[in-house]
Amino acid sequence: MSLKKKLGLGVASAVLGLTLVGGGTYAYFNDTETSTNTFAAGTLDLTLDPEVIFNVDNLKPGDSMKRYFEMQNTGSLDIARVLLDTSYNVSDANDNNGNEDLGEHFVVKFLKNEGHPESWLDNDEYTVVEEISLADLSTMTPDDLAVELEDFLFWDYEEDGIPAGGTDYMAVKIEFVDNDEDQNIFQGDSLELEWQFTAEQEEGERR
Repeated sequence: MSLKKKLGLGVASAVLGLTLVGGGTYAYFNDTETSTNTFAAGTLDLTLDPEVIFNVDNLKPGDSMKRYFEMQNTGSLDIARVLLDTSYNVSDANDNNGNEDLGEHFVVKFLKNEGHPESWLDNDEYTVVEEISLADLSTMTPDDLAVELEDFLFWDYEEDGIPAGGTDYMAVKIEFVDNDEDQNIFQGDSLELEWQFTAEQEEGERR
């Protein structure tokens, strides 16, 4: 064999070796496993029953109204706390209120039922947890009010919050205060009260 042919075979062998090295090692036995993972978020859902707590007309100073409502946790996550934000709007029928605010003449009394839940609707054993005018209530931040009402919210549970599927029973009384003075400027006026309840989740946990 000539030197030229020998050199040609040598080059071909070298190229083949590089191809095998470059292609890597191939395993004829292999096994593949697939992990399919799912992350689903829960729901935080606070429901008020009834949604309209007060709807009263033809009021006069000295009248009071006690109402009951439920805060239901209809979501899948526990509720850690509920914040209450208050706002209201006064319609002055005769444009003669001047600097007088009808909201200062309405007092809200948050009540705690000291009886048994099964007799909630007809039980008169109540303790006033907090008493505050609508005017002052509307200036409080939800966080500050939560501190004031810590004995009112979630009284039905050993720990704060409403567990998923649970219900907290509330009672509140609003009084149109008779201040023994002339309150004629409020005749025909109306007050629209908006309470916004905001439920917050519990802190995250290791799962």
